[in-house]
Amino acid sequence: MEGATLSDANLTNSYFSSSFIGVNGFGSPAESKYSMMQRMTTSSSSPSLLNDGAKNFSHSTHDPVNSPTASLFSDFGGLSMSQRRKAPNPTASEFIPKGAPRMATMAQSTVQAFPSPIFPHPGLSSSTAAALAPGMSLSAGSSPLHSPKITPHTSPAPRRRSHTPNPANYMVPTTAADQNAHMIQKETVGGTTYFYTDNTPAPMAGMVFPTYHIYPPTAPHVAYMQPKANAPSFFMADELRQELINRHLITMAQIDHSENPDVPSEVDSYHSLFPLEPLPPPNRMQKTSNFSYITSCYKAVNSKDDLPYCLRRIQGFRLVNTKCMMLVDMWKKIQHSNSVTLREVFTTKAFGDHSLVFSYDFHAGAETMFSRHFNDPAADSYFTKRKWGQHEPPPPRQHAGLLPESLIWAYIVQLSSALRSIHTAGLACRVMDPSKILITGKTRLRVNCVGVFDVLTFDNSQTNHLALMPQYQQADLVSLGKVVLALACNSLAGIQRENLQKAMELVSINYSSDLKNLILYLLTEQSRMRSVNDIMPMIGARFYTQLDASQMRNDVIEEDLAKEVQNGRLFRLLAKLGTINERPEFQKDPSWSETGDRYLLKLFRDHLFHQVTEAGTPWMDLSHIVSCLNKLDAGLPEKISLVSRDEKSVLVVTYSDLKRCFESTFQELQAAASGSL
Repeated sequence: MEGATLSDANLTNSYFSSSFIGVNGFGSPAESKYSMMQRMTTSSSSPSLLNDGAKNFSHSTHDPVNSPTASLFSDFGGLSMSQRRKAPNPTASEFIPKGAPRMATMAQSTVQAFPSPIFPHPGLSSSTAAALAPGMSLSAGSSPLHSPKITPHTSPAPRRRSHTPNPANYMVPTTAADQNAHMIQKETVGGTTYFYTDNTPAPMAGMVFPTYHIYPPTAPHVAYMQPKANAPSFFMADELRQELINRHLITMAQIDHSENPDVPSEVDSYHSLFPLEPLPPPNRMQKTSNFSYITSCYKAVNSKDDLPYCLRRIQGFRLVNTKCMMLVDMWKKIQHSNSVTLREVFTTKAFGDHSLVFSYDFHAGAETMFSRHFNDPAADSYFTKRKWGQHEPPPPRQHAGLLPESLIWAYIVQLSSALRSIHTAGLACRVMDPSKILITGKTRLRVNCVGVFDVLTFDNSQTNHLALMPQYQQADLVSLGKVVLALACNSLAGIQRENLQKAMELVSINYSSDLKNLILYLLTEQSRMRSVNDIMPMIGARFYTQLDASQMRNDVIEEDLAKEVQNGRLFRLLAKLGTINERPEFQKDPSWSETGDRYLLKLFRDHLFHQVTEAGTPWMDLSHIVSCLNKLDAGLPEKISLVSRDEKSVLVVTYSDLKRCFESTFQELQAAASGSL
């Protein structure tokens, strides 16, 4: 491959490395080891190398000030190990040395990118770019030429799966001769011969791609959504990370069976049951107001696919006829973003009685609308009857006791979308109740417990079991109106018959006429059959607002995901390096990790993590760690000075030398682990 030419496969491989086990290192070609190694003997009181603020850091002949990539590396200088979004504090002791302002360094490459300690970086010009051998990957072992277990990357099928354009396809000549230059290629991988047309266009000369991975800045459409102090960052936002951690925690939670003997260890094909609601006492006789049966809810793992599900148990219900499974099959076909999907229904005696169990998709961290918005008894004070002589309290206002109208419309759009999907399938929701509507995140709604009433109230004497669905659909619209009115009043007391007039007055004072008309339309009896589509004109352009908010949220999450893509690659590098360094014994050789190539990797580990300043204090710089690991992954020809721990020896090697040592040593460990050594 020529200096600046990067094929489609190699460009893809540079961003997506393969798994930890089963890949032969980096796949670099064999070259002479230690092309530049110098051993120097120094006194025990050796001075600091290169006379700057840190010992044994990288050495290069390039000028860091005039380098065309000095501004690119200034991004690392402003990144903090801490994820707290806080205003910059010039007096605080930060983990990362503070560099020049990011916008200034991007606009003017002559500004010094890093304060002392500083280490130069090679430019990204074609003269300094390390030319990759054909099939050689920038990441560990992701090239098909070095892994016979995968289809070649240049075959048509894998390339069609990706919808992201290859930057190498831009600036391509479009002459007729070039368009007819496609040839049938033949390649044998793992005993299988592939024939394919290689129609990958060759980029024009002058295109230069980075030879090692650099964290790009935040996309401008995301950066300008909300100004954040101390940005950019290596990691995702604290709020999103904490939410994901909480979901993982709930998903992996288990119960102590010694303290909960009433919970069975296995129910049908489900195991590891974990109660999601407080278990009812054994002597409880009252029934729920929704289903007229005692119910309980569990998280369980299906042994067939090892996925978590939510089990809704109906206690003391004996299923006498299986014709209702026709309706269950109809519910299984409904896949909607605002409805919890029903997977299966079965009966069991694992709880010691005849129970009916509904299995739904499990959404970790979800809470009901009732617990989020209607769990405050003080919110009902406006609708509470006053004794004689007591003064009427002032009505609540938006942002002062009432929900913002934008949030209510966001809920209306999602609930109406779920009803529209259910009614179009010929079914009825019948559980449009705040206690059966789940909220995940901030505003994401899902209608839960669908299909339960269809099984509990199934009438075997009817010939047409869908005859009553239109009536149930009309009841769904009334229930939707009650939910919206309760949200507008921020109280369930507002939907009681004696408080309807007072509740509508509260809506008229605080909200728009569109919201008031929508509630009146849903709660008022009509002479004709209504449809959920009738409220679409009342929602109007607010659909575009919700669509815009959803897409902006998607942009933010994709930007956070992009930060973690490279972090996973660097983690695999550190994991491989950790299997080599300080290994007590290998092949009955206790000094294996202290000799040969392993000694260089040990010094490189010290270069990464154990540097100190001239005063002897630890030198902590996350950008230095990330930059060095990226250079190791790419195998740059840049030189690096490695100092022994007694400071009597200095080894000058290149990153390409370290990469060859790294991959050969790891392949040796893999061969011993697989028994082929």
